[in-house]
Amino acid sequence: MRILHVATLFTPTGEFGGPTRVAVHQAAGLARRGHCVTVTGAGRGWHTDTELPPDIECRFFPAQRSVPGIGIAGLRSPSVTRFVASHVRDFDVAHIHLARDLVTIPAARAIRRSGVPYVVQCHGMVDPTSKVLAGPLDRYATVPVLTGAARVLTLTDTEETGLTAVAGRALPFRRVVNGVPSTAANRVPSDPPEVLFLARLDERKRPLHFVRAAATLLSRGVRARFTLIGPDGGQAADVDAAIAASGRADAIHREPAIESDDVADRMRRASIYVLPSVDEPFPMTVLEAMSVGVPVVVTASCGLAPVIDDCGCGVVTDHSDDALRDAVAALLADPGDATRRGVRGRERVRKDYSVGAVAATLEAIYDECTSRPREDAG
Repeated sequence: MRILHVATLFTPTGEFGGPTRVAVHQAAGLARRGHCVTVTGAGRGWHTDTELPPDIECRFFPAQRSVPGIGIAGLRSPSVTRFVASHVRDFDVAHIHLARDLVTIPAARAIRRSGVPYVVQCHGMVDPTSKVLAGPLDRYATVPVLTGAARVLTLTDTEETGLTAVAGRALPFRRVVNGVPSTAANRVPSDPPEVLFLARLDERKRPLHFVRAAATLLSRGVRARFTLIGPDGGQAADVDAAIAASGRADAIHREPAIESDDVADRMRRASIYVLPSVDEPFPMTVLEAMSVGVPVVVTASCGLAPVIDDCGCGVVTDHSDDALRDAVAALLADPGDATRRGVRGRERVRKDYSVGAVAATLEAIYDECTSRPREDAG
């Protein structure tokens, strides 16, 4: 099968976060099952072919800043739209990792007009909102793309409820989890133990909550290092200021963003992974930490919280600094329990969240979609 994946922005350090990592993992898994997969979107920072995933064709095009002040959502890439419009009929099915942005929306509209069957996966990025620009964009583009999809892939019940509200009607939902590559590597935690935050430094990820919890624990004599890693999403300067104000820059560090392919290996050196985000749909970094046996701390609004509670691979907290601090303190105080939790997480990922299992699910969904006669959408 010939499959096209479209996503917003591809960079070596994963500036767009989980959705583009999911797209690459899915594409690689499908390629290993014998399919011909092309991934396209805006790209920035790729220097050599060796940095690109090996088993898939990647067609990345320059990104332009179209709307200032709204981050990645303000990027556009006319070259992506032209490529998709010119080549979409070369594919049997398209998979759109849809966001309210000016890269995936124009590409999705071109796919819809072509009549090629397509699936949409929003990764929690399209939900009811009061933002001024969202209403016209949804009426003009987002809703027609959603309602024209052969399948709409979702992560949680909450996401399905939100998408139904945006579309104003029921959609052909199918549940598809995120997956991570299998690894034989075990974690090799350092001494003193490291508590790791590895995510984009933006308000929703709440890196400042991590810094505050770290400073409090260190002031109480806890022996640990606290590290933040990730691209700047608008709060890097605030994080640096908070670290300096804590007086514990000896034990709280911020490191530069790393390439996506290096995330799992970096996770292995941590003793605990913490993601204090609120309303995080299905974070890839949490799955990656679990995959290498690192216990995790997340909030109750994280989409993976029920899984973490169910298998006991970490701690689920409320949104307060106190709860975050207490969860980290408990895991640091009982390394044996932390290790057991990490093992349970790794087993759960191998069972339910492997790239191979996700690729098999997608293959079945694509087969369903391509069984229908192709018609131009007009």
